[in-house]
Amino acid sequence: MVKNIKRAKNDLLAMPIFKTVFKNKAFQRSIQIITLALFVYAIYYGYENPTKENTFTKNVFWGLFWSFFMVLTLTTFGRIFCGICPHGFLGKYITKYGMNFSMPKFLKNRYIGITLLVVGWWGVYYTIPGALKIPLATAIMFTVLTIVAFVIFFLYKDMSYCKYICPIGNLTKAYQKVSFTKLGTNSEHCASCRTFECSTACTYNLKPFTFDKKNSMDDCSLCMDCTRACDSVDFKIIPPTSTLYKKTKVEKSDIWVYILVFASITFTMSFHHALGRTNIADSLPWVTSAQYVGQYISIKGVDFVGFFAYLYSLVLVVSTTFAGIFLASKALGQKFSSTFSSLGYAYAPLFIIASLGHLLSGFFTKTYSNVLNGFIQGFSLDINKVQSLASRGDSWLMAFELFVYLAMILGLVILYKRVNLFKVSKMRKVLAYVAASSLILLYLGLSMYKIYAFKTYGVKQRGHSTHTHTHMKK
Repeated sequence: MVKNIKRAKNDLLAMPIFKTVFKNKAFQRSIQIITLALFVYAIYYGYENPTKENTFTKNVFWGLFWSFFMVLTLTTFGRIFCGICPHGFLGKYITKYGMNFSMPKFLKNRYIGITLLVVGWWGVYYTIPGALKIPLATAIMFTVLTIVAFVIFFLYKDMSYCKYICPIGNLTKAYQKVSFTKLGTNSEHCASCRTFECSTACTYNLKPFTFDKKNSMDDCSLCMDCTRACDSVDFKIIPPTSTLYKKTKVEKSDIWVYILVFASITFTMSFHHALGRTNIADSLPWVTSAQYVGQYISIKGVDFVGFFAYLYSLVLVVSTTFAGIFLASKALGQKFSSTFSSLGYAYAPLFIIASLGHLLSGFFTKTYSNVLNGFIQGFSLDINKVQSLASRGDSWLMAFELFVYLAMILGLVILYKRVNLFKVSKMRKVLAYVAASSLILLYLGLSMYKIYAFKTYGVKQRGHSTHTHTHMKK
């Protein structure tokens, strides 16, 4: 164990305010307890007030937790949401007194959590838009997730639920690589260490003293238990995405998160919500497909336009990625799997950085007022309703659109760095770079087309057509 070391200037734990936030146990516990209380109360309120008039439950889960706090922290400090998550907070105590079995191999599959997120949430969200965001459905969903989490915490060791089953766990693990912080240790102190307090303090059975060497934080949730066990653990500021410039521990599940979440959110939202507001919406492929199916099938509450927008987004993004990586692998003379595992990290910023711009814009137009008004309702506060800080058409909000292009630039920079990790000729690298950038170029094309569509065809007047947000009828 090391105590009271002299910390580097870029170590956040050397700064009093961040030392309190990230290392002070009493402060952290208070935040965890407040978050837990809010989580439980929002679920309870959803059962007590199950109709759409309940704005509190919806805005706690779908406004405050996701996406505002989640996206904002992932792009800055990293995976700190997992450090205060009610499931993880209570899960540590449940695991401590649980059965501590080893999780069976068939459950040790990160794609379980990814599938729950991409299909179980986003697939349902687009296909049956009214199914999940009503207060009662939200309360039921988080009740079920909590029961599943607690059972798995009790049965299996090493916080296995967070690693494999949690829909959010794999997302936060993948996107923490985009942030400007990194947990590691002082190599000089670790060289002579024989007690490994940082490792024994970790409920996830991780070894923080290996993070720097592997250039990976594994499943670290930034709970900061290791920082209190040994002062050799540091939490440094680094250039955003810089860990992806070098060789790193490869996790194919991370790359699948980048691809599938990008398709499920960024692309589908562009297809369904953005282009769906233009005057050419009726001629879009996902709309015409929905119209065709709607002639033969009628299911109340099902949005076929949303379903086809989601389906086409997945097919387009995955096929473009695979085609680009396949050509890049041929140019590099490498196997497809190894090329995919390396160059796929270039897609990390595409959703998370672009979403940051949408998040900040949405904060001024709706999130700020929605969340505060939800709390006014939930706690019966004698306060007048809060108004939005800006209107959707305000020109200064256009500045946040730059985050879309920042995401593309960062992706291209990462791709350049990772292509150069291969020891091949310059010409091969150039060909591989062009091929693997196909997904980023597709995103650029979509962004340009949206601008063109709105400028050329204009915004569709409400009531002009009803099929984009309702189920099809015969």
